[in-house]
Amino acid sequence: MNSISIYTDGAAQGNPGKGGYGIVLISGQHRKELSQGYRHTTNNRMELLSVIIALETLKNPGSEVTIYSDSKYVVDSVDKRWVFDWVKKGFKDKKNVDLWKRFLLIYPKHKVRFLWVKGHASNVENNRCDELAVAAAKSGQLLVDIGYETEINQGNPLKL
Repeated sequence: MNSISIYTDGAAQGNPGKGGYGIVLISGQHRKELSQGYRHTTNNRMELLSVIIALETLKNPGSEVTIYSDSKYVVDSVDKRWVFDWVKKGFKDKKNVDLWKRFLLIYPKHKVRFLWVKGHASNVENNRCDELAVAAAKSGQLLVDIGYETEINQGNPLKL
């Protein structure tokens, strides 16, 4: 059974604004860092996307995964089971529906637990994720956050 520690963080310069995510995956002596920037997004979207990308990166279903995040939005939505209630209510009046649906596809493939960590504090890996996320947001390699930009351009919540 694989045991994997995942550290995630999202950032936005302006909220909304340019954004990015940073991820550190650790399994045994293996370590992998991932990051990506987006031209127009929010910090909550980047926090959630970092978790999604990290889980999608894992190759072996059924892995024991601990996700360390400084996002109360993400951690509480899962740990307090809010997102599962949102599904039952058709995500009525919820934001980031496209990402939550994507999360719900990958989440059951692993044994995932979340641990909230204080951001910008003494957690070395969380601080590294923050560095990665900020650098990605500042890079010239910015992707389009299609879900967010579609929602904004339509002037109403994205309904999927």
